[in-house]
Amino acid sequence: MSTRNQWNTSEITSSNTVFSRMRTTIESAFWGNNVHNIENLKQAYQLAKNSPGTVVTDMPVYEPEKIGLDKDSKVLLINDGDVSARCAQARRILGSPGISEDEYSAVVREAIYQTRTKKLYHAQACIGLDKDFMIKAHLLIPEGHENIAYNWLLNFQEFNEEYIRMYEESKAIGNEGDIYVFSDPDWKNENYPVGLTIFDPNHKCAALLGMRYFGEHKKGTLTLAWGCANRNGFASCHAGQKRYTLKDGRNFVAGVFGLSGSGKSTLTHAKHDGKYEVMVLHDDAFVISVEDGSSVALEPSYFDKTQDYPAGCDDNKYLITAQNCGVTIDDKGNKTLVTEDIRNGNGRAIKSKLWTTNRLDKFENPVNAIFWIMKDETLPPVLKLTDNILAATMGATLATKRSSAERLLQGVDPDALVIEPYANPFRTYPLSDDYLKFKELFEKRAVECYIINTGSFMGKKIPKEITLGILEDIVDNKANFVSWNEIFGMQIQELAGFIPNLSDKKYLEALNNRIQDRINFIKNKEIELCGRDALPKEALEALVKMKESIYSHIDLKHVVNI
Repeated sequence: MSTRNQWNTSEITSSNTVFSRMRTTIESAFWGNNVHNIENLKQAYQLAKNSPGTVVTDMPVYEPEKIGLDKDSKVLLINDGDVSARCAQARRILGSPGISEDEYSAVVREAIYQTRTKKLYHAQACIGLDKDFMIKAHLLIPEGHENIAYNWLLNFQEFNEEYIRMYEESKAIGNEGDIYVFSDPDWKNENYPVGLTIFDPNHKCAALLGMRYFGEHKKGTLTLAWGCANRNGFASCHAGQKRYTLKDGRNFVAGVFGLSGSGKSTLTHAKHDGKYEVMVLHDDAFVISVEDGSSVALEPSYFDKTQDYPAGCDDNKYLITAQNCGVTIDDKGNKTLVTEDIRNGNGRAIKSKLWTTNRLDKFENPVNAIFWIMKDETLPPVLKLTDNILAATMGATLATKRSSAERLLQGVDPDALVIEPYANPFRTYPLSDDYLKFKELFEKRAVECYIINTGSFMGKKIPKEITLGILEDIVDNKANFVSWNEIFGMQIQELAGFIPNLSDKKYLEALNNRIQDRINFIKNKEIELCGRDALPKEALEALVKMKESIYSHIDLKHVVNI
């Protein structure tokens, strides 16, 4: 599929659903006489290299010609002052209750006007790496922020000859226009002290105002792409996906859904000591066709935290750029990165696609299993969900912990358990859309569903080796799942040291309370935002049924009322 950016005169009307007040405001800025096109990745590199504040390290880019760079290219570093994470509080979604298009269109018009005397750069990239799903995206950003444009082109796919040809061969979808993202990181407004990000998802455009952090530009673009996928028969996935090929030739495709820091990247890239041929789709962003279960990656590169990559780590060979890290001189007199979050809490780097020699851009093989990664202390290391409605519901009430990739307001506990449906805080469409798509995968395509706890179980840390062993047992069809004391819709794999004690009233009450948290979450969605994210009644009924099945193990007077 492909999008459109050219129109017959008869189509340029107010009745064309591609156009809106916000989209017309944003797209018009791209055609100003102060706009300069970035023609290719090599040009973007030179612009970033010469941008104020850039540190040109002495670390070479690995095999740069294979990713579209010159052979002498170096790893570039840019730092963002006191900003080193995304800010959810700055986000406004047009179409949400209380969000006025008139009000925010006026803000954007003024923001664009204020850039009229600035030199602006226009970059184009492809979101989606197979002709089954390709969206053309545009970024407009002022001079002085060339590193953001360069990182954006690295993170997504430059339109080189191969991708131009692929895009031309892809089938156009409905009436879907290109993505347009306007950004002014220097924007300030006392009414919006943390900045402002405005999305018009149905018209695939956004304005990022006062946002220095590259992650805002990456996830902002993906937000619009995922919305388009949702409208066109795909399940949008903030997740990792891999394919196991067993010695008998059988394939097993697994998707792992979790927030940054949950372990999804670790699980996605694990090679299991060579027990299988493992192929990776991506560790952060892809889409699944509800029609045939195939999957397409949205990005070629990886935007990774650097805290786990100390100096001398082999993985550092594949770095292309870095943000919010330090620099020092090594014993050979070369400028080299200081990682491990010594400078701040969310150092980041873009790693080349070459880091994973076992990459594919599309899995023709349909997905076999989905894993919800949760850091909920009441849950054992793994549970199998045997009821399709409950499986979709537990994804909609995925409980985990925040990561340092998000800027939090003062007083917000970063270690508190939060519910983030399908591990995707970037959804701009009703939550029920995701619920119904995943339910369809479970019901019609017989996709299995599991919960994996990568945190701690009742105070006991769950080692990575345990989690990897669980995956291997499932892939090998050796996992022995048994009824979890007749708790509705769940089976357990009994692992030594992590077996829930159902005679422990304290544990049962804690488990009961976590289920109640999910019930409360769903009930609140019926009220919040005028019920935009309300789920079908069956979702609440499944949780209530699950809660009631625990009653036989607990004194009713201690149970929180439903």
